[in-house]
Amino acid sequence: MKLLITGVCGFVGSSLAEGLLERRAGISIVGVDNLMRPGSELNVSRLRRNLGVTLMHGDIRLASDFEALPKVDWVIDAAANPSVLAGTQTGFSSRQLVEHNLLGVVNVLEYCKAQRAGLVLLSTSRVYSIQALTSLPLGADRDAFHLDEEASLPAGVSAKGIGVDFSTRAPISLYGSTKLAAETMALEYGEAFDFPVWIDRCGVLAGAGQFGTPDQGVFSYWIHAHARRRPLRFIGFDGTGKQTRDVFHPRDLTALVDAQIHTAGKSAQRIYCAGGGRANAISLARLNAWCDARFGPHAPSADTRPRRYDIPWVIMDSSDAERDFGWRIEMPMEHVFEEIAQHAESHPDWLERSAP
Repeated sequence: MKLLITGVCGFVGSSLAEGLLERRAGISIVGVDNLMRPGSELNVSRLRRNLGVTLMHGDIRLASDFEALPKVDWVIDAAANPSVLAGTQTGFSSRQLVEHNLLGVVNVLEYCKAQRAGLVLLSTSRVYSIQALTSLPLGADRDAFHLDEEASLPAGVSAKGIGVDFSTRAPISLYGSTKLAAETMALEYGEAFDFPVWIDRCGVLAGAGQFGTPDQGVFSYWIHAHARRRPLRFIGFDGTGKQTRDVFHPRDLTALVDAQIHTAGKSAQRIYCAGGGRANAISLARLNAWCDARFGPHAPSADTRPRRYDIPWVIMDSSDAERDFGWRIEMPMEHVFEEIAQHAESHPDWLERSAP
């Protein structure tokens, strides 16, 4: 089986390439990346020399860059700007966001159409309605928000977390809207041109080697910054760090993607939630307490000002993926954090090397 991974030099793309090659014999991988993200160039040698990935420099925004790509059986689209603040800050415009996260996907879909290749589109938990998320009935412990399971819950959320049927009504952020539109385009192309499409709405991925920016990987950034005694802030929500997310490792995502590319048949469901779930959920305050125990005390400052698009609680319900693919999280979050901590200790300059 031959695979194409877009964004292959990113944290998720490179992790998927490594994991898939380890899981199955007979897989070959072609990867394409424009190397524009700081840190991505650090994965080039590992992918080429250590893993044998055929690496091609290209930009999915350019249709002509697909002309040199070989025929493959499946495309795994891991190329996107992953920041929920993308398009609203200086240095990266809203037009560039649309070009990266939506128009680039259209080029990927045209390639799948021409090659008769299946597609796994990596999407995000941020396709969900911000108003619906902030309106969830939440309780609070001393250091974490939690869902009030005794309250009346809206459609698409349960004690297990957020499912695929939760509201996607705008606003969802410019970033979330490009990913939701890409999902729709992928489903329509697959139906119109008869190729299989799987969409995975991923929670927060984290692990060693993740690039050093808080908006692209808050758990990894926090651990690295704590280890280096860099200034840290609890932003919004009274500056207490109670905001809570679930976390999972790319190796667990690899297991889901592997199952999907070996299940090409049509099914009624094409979109799945993928995340760490309740067992792998933690607040920033509790993450900082873990870091205090691991590296010694380092207190964040409190910034009570709300920030655009921030949400207090999201945990992904992956029970559909468990039912249809037998998929379960294997790596506990403590193991994920320890892997990152060891990476921080052995790479003390990582934030400088991989940050913009």
